[in-house]
Amino acid sequence: MKIEGSSIAFIVICTGLVFLMTPALAFFYGGLERRKNVISTMMMSVVSLALATVMWFAVGYSLSFSGDGNLIGDLGHAFFQGVSDSESTRGLTIPDSLFAVFQMMFSIITVGILTGSVAGRMRFKPLLIFIVGWLLLVYYPFAHMVWDEGLLAQWGTIDFAGGDVVHITSGVSGLVLALVVGKRRDFNRLEYRPHNVPFVLLGAGLLWFGWFGFNAGSALAADGLAVHALVTTHLSAAAAMFSWILLEYLKNGKPSLVGASTGLVAITPGAGFVSTWSAVIIGLLVSPVCFYAIAIVKHKLGYDDALDAFGCHGVGGIFGGIVTGLFTTPELALDPDNIGLIYGNPRLFLVTIAAIVFTIVWSAGMTFVLMKGISFFMPLRVSDREEVIGLDDTEHGETAYPTFMGLDS
Repeated sequence: MKIEGSSIAFIVICTGLVFLMTPALAFFYGGLERRKNVISTMMMSVVSLALATVMWFAVGYSLSFSGDGNLIGDLGHAFFQGVSDSESTRGLTIPDSLFAVFQMMFSIITVGILTGSVAGRMRFKPLLIFIVGWLLLVYYPFAHMVWDEGLLAQWGTIDFAGGDVVHITSGVSGLVLALVVGKRRDFNRLEYRPHNVPFVLLGAGLLWFGWFGFNAGSALAADGLAVHALVTTHLSAAAAMFSWILLEYLKNGKPSLVGASTGLVAITPGAGFVSTWSAVIIGLLVSPVCFYAIAIVKHKLGYDDALDAFGCHGVGGIFGGIVTGLFTTPELALDPDNIGLIYGNPRLFLVTIAAIVFTIVWSAGMTFVLMKGISFFMPLRVSDREEVIGLDDTEHGETAYPTFMGLDS
């Protein structure tokens, strides 16, 4: 297929938008955390800009998008060897190097998402080691299995922009991280409130903005499919915001800005496969599901997912995959027989359920093994004293707000 300048320009812009999502996530997470941990929390989010980038260049792209393995690729494109700046070996209208860098941004933001589950109590050094292992054992295999004709693609599962590869893997892994590291010392005694709600809105707004590149760019060309994905993304996010506000009115009598800033996740796997009316339904329904997971299930089960990486991304990604199996239209399906359940064929829905279960088991198992392995060599969490002081000071020697140094808040 001939390389097209319009597609190159479009994907270059989308690559920048997806890059922006990682600093945006840092503002979102940083605003949600306590004042004494905001630097630590933001650092945990953005360190992947360095670490995941270098790893993607060295081995990540090759392990994700080369070779014929069912579970993972090979090292044929290590250090971008044989990755062309002017031609595509994948039948795309953009060169291989642009495809590689666009996909790099997905690995970066995925790592950032899962760090939110252990904000406020995990040491930075073991987190860095965990990130390296997690990319090798979880992210790269799933990018290959879903997007490069690996095992799950052979099953017939579809994932337009990362519901399975990004959100379920990071959300489930975040839950296991939280369980292994343990609860914050005052988890059951204090009501946590976001320390900077304007940061939360800034982060959410930039995430929404970046999601246009995340989802529309996953069409990998400047074409009608990209336009459709952009439209479904915005409609679904807006519907999710609206339904979350209604839920808070019904439950609390008052809507919150933090709650209104939640809800982009569910459309991700189906943005290019479902109709516009389906996107609205998906957005309206995902908020009750995530709201229940965050406000009720989390507290009943007592796990300390600090910034709701699992409640938002894990649960939202699982829901998004299920509804993609329900609503994929014949007009947008990759295979005429691989359509949504409501259109009369159960195959895609059943395959999607199987792929979700597989992803949950793999992600949880690998995360648990990694964390236990690291714990043999170093402590995973800070001491009680360091937790009281705050990780900004004890882990990084910085403070976001010098006026409040020494205050336990």
